[in-house]
Amino acid sequence: MLALTLSLSALALLPSGPLPKDDPAPVIVIDEAPAPIYLIRASEVIVRPGESIQDGEVLVQNGMILAVGKGLTAPEGAILVEGQTVCAGFIDPWSSLGVDSASVAEQQTDASMATSSAIDLFNQDHYRTAARDAGVLLVRSQVGKDAWLGGLGSVLESGPAGAVVLEDACLSFTCGITRSGNRSDVFDRIGEADRVGSTIASGLKYRESQVEYAHELEAWQKTIDEAAVKLEKDFKKAQKDREKEVEKAKEKDKEFKEERYKEDKRPSAPKFDADKEVLARAAHGEIPVLVEVHGTQELRALLASTKDLTRLRLMISGGTNALPFAEELAARRIPVIVQPMPTGAPSSSEEKGHDLGLAAALADAGVQVLIGTGGAVAGVRDLPVLAQLAISHGLSEKAAFEALTIGAANAFDLGDRYGTVEAGKHAELLVLNGSPLGGRTTFVFTGGTLVEL
Repeated sequence: MLALTLSLSALALLPSGPLPKDDPAPVIVIDEAPAPIYLIRASEVIVRPGESIQDGEVLVQNGMILAVGKGLTAPEGAILVEGQTVCAGFIDPWSSLGVDSASVAEQQTDASMATSSAIDLFNQDHYRTAARDAGVLLVRSQVGKDAWLGGLGSVLESGPAGAVVLEDACLSFTCGITRSGNRSDVFDRIGEADRVGSTIASGLKYRESQVEYAHELEAWQKTIDEAAVKLEKDFKKAQKDREKEVEKAKEKDKEFKEERYKEDKRPSAPKFDADKEVLARAAHGEIPVLVEVHGTQELRALLASTKDLTRLRLMISGGTNALPFAEELAARRIPVIVQPMPTGAPSSSEEKGHDLGLAAALADAGVQVLIGTGGAVAGVRDLPVLAQLAISHGLSEKAAFEALTIGAANAFDLGDRYGTVEAGKHAELLVLNGSPLGGRTTFVFTGGTLVEL
């Protein structure tokens, strides 16, 4: 069969009416320019924290890493990009970048409210650009930032497209924080922490009702199937018996009444509840639960109220007074997102007494430490600076780099796609003229695009 390959310009030459029946239908192939291939060559390719390739190369196409190694052979026409260091782009796990301001400030949120539905693509270009230029290529943003129950956080690209890479990154709560300039008394703050555990636990009952329904439905279907087999097996006998009963009724001049088959009632499905569905997922560890909490009393109450939720993947942001609980945090594998604040930086009452050495002290105690900018949209560009502050107060450079890359990616179940420089992962990459936290970024790969800075 003859196949005709037509370019876009040739489409206008096709006849407007139907083709003659004897002629073969043309196969239309629209020529598209292949996506450019980039060969990144650097003195050091940091694959992951603690693992590097000296004089290495990275091959990138269509926003994906094709290969990583030494002496890679690039296809003809590949675009060469050179720098001193290549590493994974930074991730801010505590942000509101990309979300419209009204949704960020919303207080009447619920568990199923999704940050991904409140993306602002029109008014934050300068913030996105600043974040990208600082090497922050992904952010975990949140609606209801200060709400007790803030809904589902999402991970977004910081680029102009603001693409959502993960809609349900976490379920968010806050306990004992200042809202609208006011901080509640200590008993209310402890009450908020207590309610976190009981609220999440309500999802367990909802999931149990779904599991029970599934078993009841399976048993019902089995009974119906068995009855159908029996009815089919006994059909001929039943038909003869019916004929005899009809004849008897006629002989007695009586009306024959059919015996009705009564089928077992189908079990009723539990009523769908979008909020309880999210809480069930959180209780079973299918998504992490992130709680902003600072005070000693609130932290103690939170840890106590969630202790029996054995599958819960709890994370803490802030944690100003978390150090006394470091042993328990490490044992329960609860990460803490710290926000190293420069001396004199404005802070709310619950953040007073913040110690710039907190990140290092927690890490030394075996707690996984992440670093975030605290949720202010304008602060995302400061993420590398905050990491440097933590380093200057005792956190190792390796731990800080891990916190900004694969540590944050793993915390939100994105480690298989982001956070390291490996074949098969998304090419969210930085090319720098020095170390990741000390050099200047010269090129950024994000969203499949190369940007020269």
